[in-house]
Amino acid sequence: MSPFDYLSVLISIVLGLGVTQVLAGFAGLVRTRKRIRMYWPVPVQMAVVFLISVQIWWALFGLRGMRVWTFESFLVVLMQPVSVYLMAALITPDLDEPGAINLRETYFRECRWFFGSILFALAISFAKNFVTNGGPPEGLDLLGHIVFGVIALTGLISRSNVIHKIIAAASLLAYSGYIALLFVRLPH
Repeated sequence: MSPFDYLSVLISIVLGLGVTQVLAGFAGLVRTRKRIRMYWPVPVQMAVVFLISVQIWWALFGLRGMRVWTFESFLVVLMQPVSVYLMAALITPDLDEPGAINLRETYFRECRWFFGSILFALAISFAKNFVTNGGPPEGLDLLGHIVFGVIALTGLISRSNVIHKIIAAASLLAYSGYIALLFVRLPH
């Protein structure tokens, strides 16, 4: 077993917890639909978090060639799935509350934490590039980091319903484009 095989187990578990959180959230939205006042940015952002989780798992395959791992480098790499788990936990509504649930209210109650966790994930992703590649992201990857940072910062600052609807749509489009441009094939 290579060091990557060993270390990827914990990374996969944490990513799996985030995916489970999002999928359970989708199922919960369906099961409790009669009690929910829908706010469509919530399931859209949940879909974005799902895509981010899968893309990170996919891209981490590129680290299989790393032969020398330190605790610090592993911790930086592990923090990326941890931050994505936090994104999943913060965007998925708590449906255990009794009575009617207004997703718009729950979204705006947690959105600063959600967008803060995205900024944290981006900072970790940036740091991971230094640990694994010896420098910052380049080209389209750097552009993606900047675009996602601007979107997250806007979400963190704005309280506008219209802006948050635009952010949800833009997030889904931008992340889908990011994956299509950079992650169609497994990393070498």
